Amino acid sequence: MADHVTHPPRQLPDGIVPEEEVARTEKRWLVLMATMLAVMMVIVVVTGVTHALNPPSNVETIDPTTLHLGGEFAESNLGTAAEPDGSVTIRMIAQQYGFVPDCTKVPVDTPVKFRLTSTDVIHGFLLPATNVNTMVMPGFVAEVRTRFTRPGVYNMPCHEFCGDGHHGMWARVSVVAKNEFPKLGAVERTSCAKL
Repeated sequence: MADHVTHPPRQLPDGIVPEEEVARTEKRWLVLMATMLAVMMVIVVVTGVTHALNPPSNVETIDPTTLHLGGEFAESNLGTAAEPDGSVTIRMIAQQYGFVPDCTKVPVDTPVKFRLTSTDVIHGFLLPATNVNTMVMPGFVAEVRTRFTRPGVYNMPCHEFCGDGHHGMWARVSVVAKNEFPKLGAVERTSCAKL
């Protein structure tokens, strides 16, 4: 029987970590990262399944095929409406490739509530330099609130790609003086044309 000779562990230069220790450390990090990735994927899937049933804003449904026939989004109700509490509500419909109405007027320093819906595809509604930024989805009513502190005309682009004419899909809000707004008729409140 041959004698089995054991050699002492080979000495490594200073700063060099043994290969076995490197492999063990890499396996630990791999397990940790795989666990973190699995937890994040579970969160994404659960959140997607439970929150995909409704849009993230105001959860109010509407039939996009009949909304123009009556109710809140009938043609006669679109545009700016003064509320009893002194605020104003703007009702708009997004459709390829425009907003109806495409321009509305509101008084300065007044609470403004936008209520929007879509008849066809997902659109976006963005009012730069304000807190107004939402998706407008068919079958749902999006609601956002803001206040305009300076008179002027504010452009609102659609920021969700909705087809070939998307680049030309804009709406406008004309902010007028508080004392001028009550003098405007319903037609004047939904038009930015100079009279």
